[in-house]
Amino acid sequence: MRNPRPSKQEPMHDAAETVSARLATAAVSDLDEASLIRAAQKGNADAFERLVRQYDRSVLRIAMNLLRAPEEARDVYQEAFLKVYRNLHSFRFDCSFHTWLYRIVTNVCLDHLRKRKVRREESMIVDTSDGPVDRVSQVVEEGPHSDPERRMWNSQLAGKIERALSALTPRERTVFELRHYEGLRLRAIGEIIGTTEEAAKNCLFRATQKMRSSLESFV
Repeated sequence: MRNPRPSKQEPMHDAAETVSARLATAAVSDLDEASLIRAAQKGNADAFERLVRQYDRSVLRIAMNLLRAPEEARDVYQEAFLKVYRNLHSFRFDCSFHTWLYRIVTNVCLDHLRKRKVRREESMIVDTSDGPVDRVSQVVEEGPHSDPERRMWNSQLAGKIERALSALTPRERTVFELRHYEGLRLRAIGEIIGTTEEAAKNCLFRATQKMRSSLESFV
């Protein structure tokens, strides 16, 4: 006796749609970055999501390094990718996507830095009932065998570096962070912040001199 055929076509239709969706997702996973960008520009949500996953950690790291404020960094993360989504159609492959994305992220970070009315908002010193306390010094180094003296020295150094970074202008801080924390070349940094390689070099020199001056008595 033959097995009866399904009396309804809807389940088969749904199964076909599911297979098609899986094939489409698999196809997206095989695309290189340029093809992903073109697919995202045409409205492919899976392609855009993959681009986000590819760069999300880098974007959040840059925001954290520049702003030193977790909540604000997460806001920048959301704002930056929203700008990417809205402006992806304008990307013309005249520079790398990496550079184009970093330009958006750093510009958003610069806007946040410039909007801070008082530079003291970045200070790591807070007033408590026991007097002024450096928040960085409250961070305990992990590991049961940590050397207390070394831990204290590291905490003091971290606080000193943070205050030195806070004393830089937003532009100087951006260039310094991109060079020393992201390891970007000066030419790429110039492209990201919209200036020349020579201007980026001069900005880095000023930032480095200020950092050395601030840390000279400590190190």
